[in-house]
Amino acid sequence: MLVDITIAIPVKNEEQNLPHCLDALGKDFAKAIVLIDSGSTDRTRAIAAEYGVDFIDFTWDGKFPKKRNWFLQSGYLQTQWVLFLDADEYVTPAFKEELRQALHQTEKVGFWLNYSIYFMGKQLKGGYPLRKLALFRADAGQYERIEEDAWSKMDMEVHEHPVLQGKVGMIKSKIDHRDFKGISHYVRKHDEYSSWEASRFAKAFQTQEVRKHWTWKQWMKYKLLHSPLIGPAYFLGSFILMGGFKDGSRGLAFSILKTAYFTQIYCKIQEQ
Repeated sequence: MLVDITIAIPVKNEEQNLPHCLDALGKDFAKAIVLIDSGSTDRTRAIAAEYGVDFIDFTWDGKFPKKRNWFLQSGYLQTQWVLFLDADEYVTPAFKEELRQALHQTEKVGFWLNYSIYFMGKQLKGGYPLRKLALFRADAGQYERIEEDAWSKMDMEVHEHPVLQGKVGMIKSKIDHRDFKGISHYVRKHDEYSSWEASRFAKAFQTQEVRKHWTWKQWMKYKLLHSPLIGPAYFLGSFILMGGFKDGSRGLAFSILKTAYFTQIYCKIQEQ
């Protein structure tokens, strides 16, 4: 029996990752699979047609809402639950089975999800765990409202969390997070993310409404962004305390790149 859930996949030029994502989902799991596209110029639309999944065009006007909130408000959603999945995220059989059981007569309105991280072709054994609140009831809430007047060029919510009304649980089985676009894409993406984070930092401390829904991890991150030590602090936590050293040179390289990312955010905040 199909789960009463919509798998919403925001995309732009994802021809390399998308077939793996859709293969992992299969045709016997979700009632609906929807791609929300931001003007792809590669084979993304054609791949959607080949797999028989719905395809929606999205054009951002530079203001609220961005892509995920726009989809939640658009009227396309016809199921009880929604799972936002990136094209480089691949559900596992264990995850699908645990999700089926978790949604059966649950009082929870959302679930934190766990992800395995692949870097340079192999799964990392150590480092900080990756978790996202990406599965929730369609009527339980939406992503944080951050007013924007095109101060970034990112048309999708980056690190905003859903603000939900009700109890939240966790699904332990992991989704595989592995990007087939390579290191150059990874570096470019995190340069864009760091610019958004720097601008969001300034906005957040001007607006109490934004801050009151932060998780404790968000509070900790934004307090540390005041200091140039945020990069070294991440490296110490990820590579030493959380076991990134178990991955040898790959773990070291991953920790260095993430350290550079947080240092970039600090520098861009000071530059602003």
